[in-house]
Amino acid sequence: MSTASPVVIRQAVEAQVRARVYAELGLPVPRKVNAPNPLLVNVSARHCHLTQEAVEILFGKGHTLTPMKWLYQDGYYAAEELVTLVGPRSRVISNLRILGPCRDVNQIELAYTDAIALGIPNVPTRLSGDVKGSAPCLLMGPAGHLELKEGVIRAAPHVHMSPADAEFYGVKPGDVMKLRVGGPLGMTFENVLVRIGDGIKLEVHIDTDEGNACNLRPDTPCELLKKD
Repeated sequence: MSTASPVVIRQAVEAQVRARVYAELGLPVPRKVNAPNPLLVNVSARHCHLTQEAVEILFGKGHTLTPMKWLYQDGYYAAEELVTLVGPRSRVISNLRILGPCRDVNQIELAYTDAIALGIPNVPTRLSGDVKGSAPCLLMGPAGHLELKEGVIRAAPHVHMSPADAEFYGVKPGDVMKLRVGGPLGMTFENVLVRIGDGIKLEVHIDTDEGNACNLRPDTPCELLKKD
C-alpha cells in the first residue's frame, strides 16, 4: 500500500501531465537541474486572516477556529467559519472564508475585481502583514460585527520557500523574482516577492484575477527565475 501523501501524489500526476503536454508539442520539459523541491503555483481566492479577539467578537466569546481543509503549507488551514464582508455603499461579499491559525493583525485579501465589486477602488497591493493605511471594511459574523479602519489589501504575487530553495535560486527575503507561465495565454510575472522560512514548501501564490489572466491549470508549465 502506498504511503505517499495526497500532495505528493498530486505533484507526481501533475508532473506526468506536464511531460505529456510538452511531448505532444514536441518541446523539452523545462527543468531546474538539482532543484531541491518541485515548484507549485497556486491561485489564492479571496479570504481573511483574523486575530483571536476578532474571532470571538464575530463568533462568540471563547470561540476558536475549526479546521475544514488543510492547505499546502503545513499547519495552515481553511476554517469552517465564514464571515460577510461589507464595503462602501453597503455592497457585500458573503461567505468569505477565514484561514487559520489566527494572526496578530486582521487582514482581508481580495482580487482587484473583488475590490471593485465592493466599491473599493483604491485597494493597495501589499505583502501579507503590511496593512498600515490600507482600505477599511466591516465584517459581520453570527455573534457580532467588527469595523476595521484598515486591513483590506490585494496580496502581491509572492513565493514561499525554504532556506535550501533560497540558496538554490540565489535569493534572500524581500528579493523579487520572475514567474514564467507557459500555455496559450503565457505571460511572465515580473515582481514576485520572496518569503523564506524553515519548514516551508516551495509555492507561489497569485490571486484569481492573475490566475484567470494566464489561464493557470494543473498542467500549465511554470518556471521561477531570478531577476537580472
